[in-house]
Amino acid sequence: MKAFPTVAAFEATLATLPEPDAAARDAATARQGQLTKPPGSLGRLEEIAIFLAGWQGRERPRIERGRAVIFAGNHGVVARGVSAFPAEVTAQMVANFAAGGAAINALAAAAGLALSVVPLDLDRPTMDFTTAPAMSEAECLAALNAGAEAVGDADLLVLGEMGIGNTTPAAALAAASFGGDASDWVGPGTGVDAQGLSRKAVAVADGLSLHRDHLGSAFEILRHLGGREIAAIAGAVLAARAKRVPIVLDGFIGTAAIAPLAFANPGIAAHCLAGHCSAEPGHVRLLDRLGLTPILSLDMRLGEGSGAAVAVQVIRSALAAHDGMATFAEAGVATA
Repeated sequence: MKAFPTVAAFEATLATLPEPDAAARDAATARQGQLTKPPGSLGRLEEIAIFLAGWQGRERPRIERGRAVIFAGNHGVVARGVSAFPAEVTAQMVANFAAGGAAINALAAAAGLALSVVPLDLDRPTMDFTTAPAMSEAECLAALNAGAEAVGDADLLVLGEMGIGNTTPAAALAAASFGGDASDWVGPGTGVDAQGLSRKAVAVADGLSLHRDHLGSAFEILRHLGGREIAAIAGAVLAARAKRVPIVLDGFIGTAAIAPLAFANPGIAAHCLAGHCSAEPGHVRLLDRLGLTPILSLDMRLGEGSGAAVAVQVIRSALAAHDGMATFAEAGVATA
């Protein structure tokens, strides 16, 4: 059965977000206070362990079914000259993922994550959103449901994307959701020059102008300005929230995917960790708007879920300390 059979079902799920398990979170907080260290001395690692405890519903959380899912899609707006690479590269990179030759293959393996790739109608790009809605209602629902289906039985989920030109719709989604001009959100992406950057800004401004009367809901923002892989990330985030599965977000595009959800329900990011802050200029602004503090800042801008996968190794360290350290009582260490 589809998670979102209708737009109304999608909107109802977004309106009723579950919260973390307060008892598990409190128990994890108490455990942190009993471990053989000064309180707070592990800094963010303590916060991450408590965060996972609340969402997994257990005092000592673990990553036993960690998964990275990469969604791929193509974009009609690429015809506007907004990318340094041709659209054909999307399918070529999906083949590279399948062959095990991409960065995310190596990084997911290093982080102990199962990796799956979900290509979404690569032979059928979305419409150019400067001239028409990017997707029909049925297409957007299909992408949302593809994302929801990918959550499966994961207990931690890394979400990534592949789609030539997708920093342009990501910038449009951010602007539609949080305001500001196109120039506030566009960046170099995979490396466009100054002229390419100008074309991106014009495309985003044109899209916002064309669809301005149809951007009143999360679904319509995604449908008019997004892309299949971006909508799939949004669907995965929402479905994971319904199951209380914690999410590790990647860079600008993956974070922009939930901006429309935050437009409708500002609490959507509560089950999300920001894996890193990418080098794309708009990412730091997105994280600020969503109230997320990145775990890492490594000047990465690859996408593919790569930064989030690296952050999982920090998350595993947080859980190892939380679960494996002795308490003062167990170690026979005086507390005063």
